[in-house]
Amino acid sequence: MDDRKAPWYYLLLLILAGESVFILPFVLARVFRPTVLQVFELDNLQLGLCFSVYGIVALVSYLFGGPIADKYPPRKLIAVALWMTALGGLLYATFPSYTVLKLLYGYWGFTTIFLFWAPMIKANRVWGGTTSQGKAFGFLDGGRGLVGALFGALGVLIFSLFITGEVSEVSMSDSRAAFRQVILVCSGIVVIVGLLVWIFMKLDTTVEETIVLKKIELTQVSAVLRLPSVWLLMVIILCAYVGYKITDVFSLYAQDVMLYDQVQSAQVGTFLLFVRPVIGVLIGVLADRTQTTYWLLISFVVAFFGAILFASGLVTASVSGLFFLSILIVAAGVYAARSLYFAVMQRGRIPLVLTGTAVGMISLIGYTPDIFAGPAMGYLLDNSPGLEGHRDVFLMMALFYLIGGIAAWYYFRLYRTTKEEAVNKK
Repeated sequence: MDDRKAPWYYLLLLILAGESVFILPFVLARVFRPTVLQVFELDNLQLGLCFSVYGIVALVSYLFGGPIADKYPPRKLIAVALWMTALGGLLYATFPSYTVLKLLYGYWGFTTIFLFWAPMIKANRVWGGTTSQGKAFGFLDGGRGLVGALFGALGVLIFSLFITGEVSEVSMSDSRAAFRQVILVCSGIVVIVGLLVWIFMKLDTTVEETIVLKKIELTQVSAVLRLPSVWLLMVIILCAYVGYKITDVFSLYAQDVMLYDQVQSAQVGTFLLFVRPVIGVLIGVLADRTQTTYWLLISFVVAFFGAILFASGLVTASVSGLFFLSILIVAAGVYAARSLYFAVMQRGRIPLVLTGTAVGMISLIGYTPDIFAGPAMGYLLDNSPGLEGHRDVFLMMALFYLIGGIAAWYYFRLYRTTKEEAVNKK
């Protein structure tokens, strides 16, 4: 497809929507994890189980939402998903009971996946065309990281404005009042993004007709399942996503091990979000100039060694510099892998028109960490409080990145660039 058929603002709207939909269920919990645990009166395992409920609903949503993305235009599905997700924010702001909170996460598992995930990936493949898949997915994930960082920074600013007195001595009622404002502002922004997508994220009619199927046949589903790239991507994404989930604990690591207060630990989470856009853009440009499959392999290697640094127990309160260096190494690998694992779909010979179906199948396995990673991290952190629990979490990450690295190596060997293609790139 001609790269010019989808304009730049199409990608910008996709980036804005791509992170906005996950602000309420994930980004706020990542940036404000200690605060979330306090105001909802949860421990790490209970928060992890909320994520598991999300993951269970998402699992079904991936399977049935994929074909929906091949049948309807992405714009309408994405806008409705944003509005439905923002509606859940109104309940979130009431600080419901643990049971209701789990139901809310189940609701978000439906709104953010069934109507949103596969349409977003498909729309991004359309923008990338035949020559810029690395750039498209690098910019998407990097841009999403920037949007998440801006949301995080805005949240920290709002939270700090509504906190009176010493941060270290803030009461439960003050924390709830401040965090409620953060939730409501973010919900309002998500609604506005949905409106922008509905109005402006349109494709030329002839282009839209080429990416939408009138009917999904079982033979098409079986054809997708016969592709080796689909099965390898299941393993690659599963392992990479475990690492992405583990980045949620950096703000908690800052509090538990580095001894930071609530605002400082939230700032660490926000700092991490600002790393993501830089990595996404750089890796996207590099991948298109060389090979997406090669850089996907390198990303697993980098993240593996970063995880080993944390698992070693060397990162303590006495070495703040090493703490931030280790975060950068882990983030570079994790965000690079996240930027590229869908960018290699074209290299793996997955048809554009069946992107939604393929993404649904791949995600069915690839995103199972939404079910088990949260409780696993919660158990390890609660069972061994402090440094020891965090070491166990990063040891788990290293193991998954070793397995994912092997799968990425095989994908690279199977779908390496030919000499003719390498010449054409130059």
